[in-house]
Amino acid sequence: MKNDSMKSQYRINEQIRAKEVRIVGDEGEPVVCSIFQALKMAEDRELDLVEISPNAEPPVCRIIDYSKFLYQQKKRQKEQKAKQVKVNVKEIRFGPQTDDHDYNFKLKHAKGFLEDGDKVKAYVFFKGRSILFKEQGEVLLLRFANDLEDYAKVDQMPVLEGKRMTIFLSPKKKEGAPKKPAAPKPTEAKPAVEKTEE
Repeated sequence: MKNDSMKSQYRINEQIRAKEVRIVGDEGEPVVCSIFQALKMAEDRELDLVEISPNAEPPVCRIIDYSKFLYQQKKRQKEQKAKQVKVNVKEIRFGPQTDDHDYNFKLKHAKGFLEDGDKVKAYVFFKGRSILFKEQGEVLLLRFANDLEDYAKVDQMPVLEGKRMTIFLSPKKKEGAPKKPAAPKPTEAKPAVEKTEE
């Protein structure tokens, strides 16, 4: 059952071991009472006594419909999961002497990745003696970051690690419609110059 893991999170009714519990609800002040009284209150309402916070002193319980409560918890978890945005990191590889055509082709790809909300890790790979051109590699990556400044912000400036020089770029947050500056409220108008008493 899908709800099994969630069910084991909460004790209900006779599973609650405390002698006293604090009952909280939407309709009034929290009440501390014995477990027997709490169970009786739940029974009278044809609902369940659910332990919400077992580590509190005394444990905090609610009198609710348990299956409805589980459904709401599951729904809340689903919503939180949906809000978590998965960020992909796309890699773009250059050689230290990448020609303009190749550079522009990769730049176009990077723009697409950034517009899709992906991060971009661009790096220059130095083979053999090409490590002598590391300044050229750095200039290339800085030019790349500069050409993408409308789409991305630099997370990390070019760093040389072994035979790779890497730069990290994150997509810029999409701006909504430009907000008009709020007109000053009449009450915020500058106070009239006070007359000095003669």
